[in-house]
Amino acid sequence: MSQSTTEQVALPLALLAAAAFLSSAGARIVDPLLHAIATDFSVTVPDLWIVIAAFTLPYGLNQLLLGPVGDRFGKLRVMLGALVGYALFTGACAFASDLAGLALLRACAGAASAGLIPVGMAYIGDAVPYEQRQVTLSKFLTGIVLAQTLAGPVGGVFGQYIGWRGVFLVLALLAVVVAIAFAARIRGLPDRRSPGRMFKPENYVRMASHPVGRLVLVAAMLDGAVFVGCFPYLAPYLHEHFGLSYAQVGLILACFGIGAWTYTRFARRLLARLGEGGLTLAGGLLMAVALTVAVLSGRWWLFVPVELALGLGFFMLHSVLQARATEMLPQARATAVATFACLLFLGQSVGALLVGAAIARFGYPTAFLIDAGCIVLLTLWLARALRRGAA
Repeated sequence: MSQSTTEQVALPLALLAAAAFLSSAGARIVDPLLHAIATDFSVTVPDLWIVIAAFTLPYGLNQLLLGPVGDRFGKLRVMLGALVGYALFTGACAFASDLAGLALLRACAGAASAGLIPVGMAYIGDAVPYEQRQVTLSKFLTGIVLAQTLAGPVGGVFGQYIGWRGVFLVLALLAVVVAIAFAARIRGLPDRRSPGRMFKPENYVRMASHPVGRLVLVAAMLDGAVFVGCFPYLAPYLHEHFGLSYAQVGLILACFGIGAWTYTRFARRLLARLGEGGLTLAGGLLMAVALTVAVLSGRWWLFVPVELALGLGFFMLHSVLQARATEMLPQARATAVATFACLLFLGQSVGALLVGAAIARFGYPTAFLIDAGCIVLLTLWLARALRRGAA
């Protein structure tokens, strides 16, 4: 049940998007820095899967705590606390003396970041009716898209000129600024709370027992592992295979965000024309084709349109799952969206491990082609399930 129109008008969408920006940037900022970090700590790039998983795994697991906490005590309050923790631990990453220390601090930053995007989506779900929600969520995704656009060039350029440690300090400073603005803005805003027990096992049973819930939750896990699994390794591939500088790699990665931004601009039209099943099919197949072209072309400049296609395709597909997640459990949306995010990021951790292992065993091109094949299979299954009305 949605809140009143007055509450919808009060929706602090810009601040919610800023929090989403920080969370997404925290996850992706290391992509163009992997080679520099590996050099600093005298390890190989595949060894750094732990740095990727160290953020995504606690991010996913902590959803199981922060989702119910948000439902019980208020979603905006949880987001403010998450911003403070995120700023503290992200800044501390700059002072890590070894790989184990960096992984631990990244884990703490990921755990704090868990209270930003999913809880923000749940707050939007409370305030906006479902027929308007996917378009509103596309505006919220602007923060994530901006992070996708800027994380590459900022990480690459700053990494080249002030080092990877300086990048973490800049990100922490931005988090402090957003936290201060957030604290000042949320006073007096409606923030729905659910009385009673915080952790309700029946909520999880209800989600898992419904066909919609089962499909969305399974798809979330596979989405993270298959669609996102190769993303962190594209940057070191460009650096190692083509000899591009960190700054050049960062600028190429920014094209992913531009592709995603294109989706947010045309989300309403695409949804009206293709429907959720068509949006899923087109998005997944676009990603698979783009990744295959990238590997087989042997030309670095083709990664510019490839990253554009990856960004557009991923957000076409992922936005459908996100919108469905906000409706799995209307009476406890933060719990539902947090569970979705938990499985998504658990999948990302598994994907980072599997793709890293495939790279170590077969090399970058073969590993990417295997992932592209998995993307096709998952896309066909998911699009069929949506069109059959199972969800």
